[in-house]
Amino acid sequence: MTKGYVSRRIINQFFVLVLAVVGQILLLSSWGQAQEKPRGEKIRVLIVDGQNNHSVWPKTTEMMRKYLIDSGMFTVDLARTAPQGPDPNFKPDFSKYQLVVSNYNGDAWPEETQKAFEKFISNGGGLVVVHAADNAFPEWEAWNKMIGLGGWGGRNARSGPYVYFDQANKLVQDTGDGNGGSHGAQHDFIVETRDSEHPIMQGVPAKWLHVQDELYDRLRGPALRMNVLASAYAAKDKGGSGRHEPMLMVVDYGEGRIFHTTLGHGDYSQECVGFIALFLRGAEWAATGEVTQKLPSDFPTEEATSKRKFEADGK
Repeated sequence: MTKGYVSRRIINQFFVLVLAVVGQILLLSSWGQAQEKPRGEKIRVLIVDGQNNHSVWPKTTEMMRKYLIDSGMFTVDLARTAPQGPDPNFKPDFSKYQLVVSNYNGDAWPEETQKAFEKFISNGGGLVVVHAADNAFPEWEAWNKMIGLGGWGGRNARSGPYVYFDQANKLVQDTGDGNGGSHGAQHDFIVETRDSEHPIMQGVPAKWLHVQDELYDRLRGPALRMNVLASAYAAKDKGGSGRHEPMLMVVDYGEGRIFHTTLGHGDYSQECVGFIALFLRGAEWAATGEVTQKLPSDFPTEEATSKRKFEADGK
């Protein structure tokens, strides 16, 4: 056997070994990417609107759509009803999404759509309810269970208890007579954390100053499987109840998760960094059961509000 033959054989074996190692590395790399791919998939969101007693709703829908997209975590579609009256053709395919955001307060959806929505949430779909969306559908039993508490639309003691915190910070469910839903004059107000351990609220200050908004009070509803995450004091000198009222809530319905925020009356209200951050955190939690987003550095403090001027796409 010649020295040249031995050398070529050694070289060939070396290249075979290198190719085997490289192949194994590539295989492991591709396997790891395949395993991690689901984590990188964006959350599929459907915003529903079309009717609302708040005339600014087209802009607030656009604001929330952009907040979701700009976070890099969500893709967003829109389902819009007819501008007034019942819409028999409103039949979104909820099954295509992981999360529905409601900016809707108007006529009842078709019964077929209601049943499809109930199935979507019961089977594990997520829901975010924003401000006047909790005024909608007073006669829809499942909807009221999903949102926990609502207002207006003829809601009263038959709709469920009036839920608030008393002076001892105890959560009260008052079953006495009274209409559901009211608010005083708009103003800046302190939002107080009630459950700092919930994923949505972890790291949120105990108290933070929200910008000008309606402070909903005297809300009523089934309040089943509901956890109040934050409250605000509805001062009597502002026309409020004189009690600490729920502002942020989470509700379980079947296998589904609901995040309900009463904040966000106007476009100026939804420019609050507190609203934006908790809306996005609530959306992620409702869709996945987890929150991976860190609190932004410009989150409001107890002494100072914090706003981000909204600029629509193309401006």
